[in-house]
Amino acid sequence: MTDSKAAPLPKLLVIEDDAGLQRQLRWAYEGYQILTAGDRESAITLLRAEEPAVVTLDLGLPPDPDGTSEGFAVLETILALKPDTKVIVASGHGARESMLRAIAMGAWDFYQKPIDIDALGLIVARAFHVHALEAENRRLAARAGNGPTLGGIITGADEMLKVTRTIERVAPADVSVMLLGASGTGKELLARGLHEASRRKGAFVAINCAAIPETLLESELFGHEKGAFTGAVKTTEGKIEQAQGGTLFLDEIGDVPLPLQVKLLRFLQERVIERIGGRKPIAVDTRVVCATHQDIDAMVAAATFREDLYYRLAEIVVRIPSLAERPGDAGLLARHLLHKHATAMKLGGKSFAPDALDAIDAWQWPGNVRELENRVKRAVIMAEGKQVTAADLDLAPGDAPEPINLKAVREAADRRAIAHALARAEGNISGTARLLGISRPTLYDLMRAYDLQP
Repeated sequence: MTDSKAAPLPKLLVIEDDAGLQRQLRWAYEGYQILTAGDRESAITLLRAEEPAVVTLDLGLPPDPDGTSEGFAVLETILALKPDTKVIVASGHGARESMLRAIAMGAWDFYQKPIDIDALGLIVARAFHVHALEAENRRLAARAGNGPTLGGIITGADEMLKVTRTIERVAPADVSVMLLGASGTGKELLARGLHEASRRKGAFVAINCAAIPETLLESELFGHEKGAFTGAVKTTEGKIEQAQGGTLFLDEIGDVPLPLQVKLLRFLQERVIERIGGRKPIAVDTRVVCATHQDIDAMVAAATFREDLYYRLAEIVVRIPSLAERPGDAGLLARHLLHKHATAMKLGGKSFAPDALDAIDAWQWPGNVRELENRVKRAVIMAEGKQVTAADLDLAPGDAPEPINLKAVREAADRRAIAHALARAEGNISGTARLLGISRPTLYDLMRAYDLQP
């Protein structure tokens, strides 16, 4: 006897403007429900309505069938709406450049035209498999209460989880990575996580290019020979050599002066350096990860940052969201930081008062995680009792901004409400359900639907 309620077929969305190729792909795959779209509008409509796990995307879509601009716009929209979707990008236009850009934006894989149906079928099958594994891992993590992700990053926000997944994906590849984000968003923490997830066995060496005087920065990076200048009493390795076989993190790369940019470019091109005062080239196997809070594209346009160096450093670009763009994370991080600092100061047992939680949710956090940590640390010291108040945080409750997107409004509101309730109930499911005014089974269903963790 067969089951009349067989499991629905996995949904594969094919975004391709060639009708003949659409038909070929539709008949090439068995075991999937094939959805097809030929332009951005129909693709996004199907994405919203059907929520496919995997998408194949031709970058050459109308009104730019001979270019890639429309395809990249579709990719950006898909990943903004459904970051867990596995997007497999196809293009015959500038293969390497398109591949790097697509992967940096968050595409899962890449294949080049003309299409090999068998090879693409393997990629699609693997994408569905990985999507299912990730969904199961999130469910297991939610049951286990796991918070930390790559590099110890604590987040429950899709925007930040997308960043950590991108970094995990590029970590094994020997490419330069540029992290862009405002001050205090955790760029060094992510760079360290990238190093730990890579295959490199050498050290992780960090240097803040803005914190070292211009006259000393070259010596710090490249080292110097004994007697190279007044005070050089011994030969000293620079940061690049110290990171041999490992990762060099150049924080605030936008502050490197132009003359030194030339020397950095030579190192990246030839993988050799010369110490100050030295004549012997030294081969170095060091991976470079850099970061800046500045508008690096504007600096390149203004010729204050070399374009050729930018392309060497930015093979993969990862943009890190601000804390205000990470729904629920402020409360999640605040609880973690409160426990951390209260324990360190032997002032354990502290918790947040309701007005403090309101204030944390409402504040926009212009200083990001660094500001949050400073305020929580101060509040641990200033709080007179066991409860930390909004006044202890030097904050006042206010109205949090509302999302503006027709279909996303309810989902965003549900996610935010559940995340805030989980934070207030300190991960307790019964307490969270009571705060939300729903039953435990309903809460579990919502958490599974939104892949939320306690």
